[in-house]
Order: sequence, then structure tokens, then C-alpha cells
Amino acid sequence: MTRTTDKTKLLAAVAISSLIAASAGALIGRSLLAPKAPAQATSVKAEQREEGEAGHAEGEAKAGEKEEEGHIEMNAERLAASGIRVETLATGGLSAGIVAQASVVGSPDGAATLAARADGAVVRINKRLGDTVAAGEALASIESRDAAAISSERSAAAAKATAARQAFAREKRLFDAKITARQDLEAAQAEVAIAEAELRRASSAGAAAGVSANGRYVIVSSPISGKITAAPLVLGSYVTAGTELFRVANPRKIEVQASLPASDAARIAAGDQALIETSQGTIPALVRSITPGVDVESRAATAILTLAQGQAGLVPGQAVRVRIVPRGAAATDRFSVPEEAVQSVEGADSVFVRGQDGFTARPVKIGRRGGGRIEILSGVNAGEQIAGQGAFLLKAELGKGEAEHGH
Repeated sequence: MTRTTDKTKLLAAVAISSLIAASAGALIGRSLLAPKAPAQATSVKAEQREEGEAGHAEGEAKAGEKEEEGHIEMNAERLAASGIRVETLATGGLSAGIVAQASVVGSPDGAATLAARADGAVVRINKRLGDTVAAGEALASIESRDAAAISSERSAAAAKATAARQAFAREKRLFDAKITARQDLEAAQAEVAIAEAELRRASSAGAAAGVSANGRYVIVSSPISGKITAAPLVLGSYVTAGTELFRVANPRKIEVQASLPASDAARIAAGDQALIETSQGTIPALVRSITPGVDVESRAATAILTLAQGQAGLVPGQAVRVRIVPRGAAATDRFSVPEEAVQSVEGADSVFVRGQDGFTARPVKIGRRGGGRIEILSGVNAGEQIAGQGAFLLKAELGKGEAEHGH
């Protein structure tokens, strides 16, 4: 009876232990499994979002590459350092232009020859060849007896004018006091006028000769601002009146003189467009005037061209070639550009058109070639700016960028 009771207790204890173990396992399983499902869902959503953002960024990058295709960014500083010359498109094909040799010269108000205005010895030189001078600045001093004579005349005239004024004042007091006659007053007044006229003549002569205040030197001064282009003067040398001492030129006041046959000169009129061709590229210009006849010796007329965009690096004495487009011949949709301006980009003849932040390759249709230039039949418009000399640098830069994108 006792064994049966003990066995029953043992079985009851085992059943209770199993039940407790099962309950604990269920609780542990729920605690482990319950948070796992949300974590997996969150991870999947994050991965999907990252993939979507990456795809969107990749799409934007491809779109940006497509928009920038054929474009090269280049600011003004980089353009100046690259050596690329910019050409402004002007209408007119190869046959329309009149080509002539020309020279760059100073304009009439942009050059001056300074000569000695009196005989004497050079005692001071203030400026040398290549120096910058201002209008009215003294360049040299000449010790001259002529200066002393002019100064003496000026002093004598000033003394006579002072004496005449004093005599007139005295005669006026006497006339007001009714002591002297009117004719005496009028005679004194005439003497004043004569003395003052003589003083003005002497003063003008001294100013024209450049006589110094002490009357010892003749001052050589520049009538314009610019740079000294010639200075044959030597310290201590004796010069005579009229001897050339300096040449001064203002590099910003220049013009181009082109020599033309009479047949070509008849086709040109003031206001016609022109291009000045130099080793650095082309410069826009306008025909200012043309001589009505031809030179007896050269049998050629002279056309005067002014620069449309300032001095542009030209200097007096420089030899250039000009291409003048008569107004009637300019009425065409063709353009004449340097051959170097047209480059092969992806197998197509193209030019690099300048924009606000750089250049963009644009396909064009070309025509004839000749004289280092080529005609553009279509693809560009008048007034646009393209890369001329050095355009191959842009092509190389474009090829470099495409190679980097390929990698």
C-alpha cells in the first residue's frame, strides 16, 4: 500500500515537471520568434530604399553626362592661359573677301614727334626708350642762348606793360581831377594796350619754345600720353632747332592702313566689315575711310581700318593681312573661318561654339578651302563666337573627358 502511494506521487511529480518545462519552452520560443519578423521586414525595406536611391542617382548621373556631352567648361582666366583664340563669326564666304597686306600705325592723335625748339646743349634727360610718359611731362632739358633771349624779351615786355598801366592810372587820376585833357588819357590807354599785346607775344613765344621760368633752359615735353618709341638723344650733345629728340606713341590709339588695287578699292566703302589676320588669330575691324585716288608711285589706294574691339594686342609698325568684306558681298549665309577652327568630332566636322561657361562642339557643313581658311555653309549663326587657333586643344580635352567616362 505504501509502495503504491509512493509510485503515484512519483508519477505526479514527473507530470508536473514536464508541464512546467513545456510552458517555459513555449515562453522562450515566443520571446525569440516575436521580434525577429519585424526586424527582417525593416531590413528588407531599408535595402529596397537604398537600391531605389542608388538607381535614381545613377539615372541623374547618366542624364547629366548626356546633357554635358560635347561640352567643355572653361572660364575667362583659363581661356586666356590656354592660348585659344576666339573668332566672332561675320557673314561672307571665301570669294566675298578682299585680301590685302596692311600695316599697323598710330592714329593722328596717338603719335607725336618731339623736336628741339631752339639751339643748345642737352643737359638733362628724364626719360628713356620704352618709358611711359604723361601728357605735358618733361622729357629733357636743353641749355640754350635762345631761351635766354626769349626770356629777356618776356621780362622786358612785362616791365613795359607794368609801366604803361601805372602811367594810365596816373593820367586817369589827373583827368578825373580835370587837370589833363582827354587826349592824354586816351594816349595812355593806347600805350597800355600796345604793351599788353607785346607781353602776350613774348609770353606765347616763351611757352611755344618751352622756356623754363628762370629763362635758362628749353624744356622738351610730350604733348600726349604714351610710350617712348624712339630716343636718339645723347646727354651733352649739341642740337639745333628742328632736330628730332623723341617719338612717343599711344598703343591704344592705332589704326590699320591697307594697300589695295584700284579695282578692289572701288568695291569698298566706309562701314564695311573686315578681319585683321595675325599670327595670334583674327580681329574684327571696320573700314573708316578710303583714299579717293591711288598713289602715283605704288598705283594703290589706302583703306583706313579701325578696330571694333579696342587695341587687341596690335602695336604700331606691325605687318598684318586684312580681309575686307564689301557690304553687298556680305549678304550671304556663309562664313569664312580659319581651317584650324573646324575639327573632326566623332567623325563629323564640328566647331566649338563659346557659351557662358565654356565651349560646346557643334556639327557644321563645310565648303571650299583656300588661303588657310574654310567656308562654313550651315550650323552656325552670325555673331556667335567659336574657337579658332588652338581649337585642337578643345578636341583633345573632349577626348580626354570621354576616355575618363569610359573607365
